Amino acid sequence: MPRSVNSVASRARRKKILKQAKGFFGRRKNVWTVAKNAVDKAMLYAYRDRKTKKRNFRALWIARINAAARIHGMSYSQFMGKIKVNNIEMNRKVLADLAMNHPDAFKAVVDKIK
Repeated sequence: MPRSVNSVASRARRKKILKQAKGFFGRRKNVWTVAKNAVDKAMLYAYRDRKTKKRNFRALWIARINAAARIHGMSYSQFMGKIKVNNIEMNRKVLADLAMNHPDAFKAVVDKIK
């Protein structure tokens, strides 16, 4: 009995990986073994950095709120403590946006909690 090789499925698998490697530099885009490793690594980075992105944005929001709060004579921890005590339901993303783009609105929040 002759050996059966499912070349259709193999070709489809390779094409899928090479399509994902589009835009990569050098042999990473068109040599199967190199592209496979590059795509695997890229997927790993993508998965990992979806988690890291959330951390980075939270840190950015905290830095912006801290800077804006210090302009009004408070530290970040004092500001957030008073926000919680006064039951103001604003998350850090919204507060950071107010601090950056709407300083008058942020000042109104600060005046309300003082």
